Amino acid sequence: MDAVDIPLKIENLSVKRSGKIVIKDIDFTINRGDFVGIVGPNGSGKSTLLLTILGLLKPATGKVAIYGAPPQSRELFGRIGWVSQAASNLPKHVRITVRELVELGTLNAKNIFSFENQKRRASVKKAIEMVGLQEAIDVDVSRLSGGQRQRAVIARALASESEFILLDEPLVGIDREARKSLLKLLDQLCHDENKTILMVSHDLTAMRQTAHRMIFLEETIRFDGPTENFPDLDKLADLRGIEPVHEQSCCIEDDSEEEE
Repeated sequence: MDAVDIPLKIENLSVKRSGKIVIKDIDFTINRGDFVGIVGPNGSGKSTLLLTILGLLKPATGKVAIYGAPPQSRELFGRIGWVSQAASNLPKHVRITVRELVELGTLNAKNIFSFENQKRRASVKKAIEMVGLQEAIDVDVSRLSGGQRQRAVIARALASESEFILLDEPLVGIDREARKSLLKLLDQLCHDENKTILMVSHDLTAMRQTAHRMIFLEETIRFDGPTENFPDLDKLADLRGIEPVHEQSCCIEDDSEEEE
């Protein structure tokens, strides 16, 4: 497979934050249509990895290539969708409808000053339909449930016709039913739309139900393989070189009960 066809290739990557090594000597590749889940304790480097992939942090050593290009390369505009932890937590004074929020996903350096055109309208409509928010298209985002807000933010990423979607803890703050619905949506995007998905989450059960492949990151990669081969928490403790721990102290949730 040519490098330009590979969504993500990481080679010998190390990243420092505040002078401390947070990620050390990791290598992995994500192919088109993969759904990869990244788990690990708090402070293990998960969010740092996403920020490095996006080009917001610079590697200490190693290389990140997205479709064969460095992060933030001009040719990547519109190909990567980013859903951050804070993306759906808009300030209460901000008034924006679902349609307006999703329209932001169609803006880039080439068209930011141009008038709305038919192609952009079609992209917005399709993205909203893909996440099932047609009935809320003109509803203020502040009036949506947590799960609906997350869907709206994902639609914003889809509106740019992104091929590769990165999500940082998208399940935080939403109830169980919304969680199931959102995971079903991500699964459909992967299988039906051939999107490539890289998701960070503490919800181990959700990852096991949805991701094709899982990576356990704690400074370095402790496990990388098919989801069905992901070890139980006692075996993870062995991989980490520590005594077995209870699920609560591992900072990975085996099934979150968090409600809105």
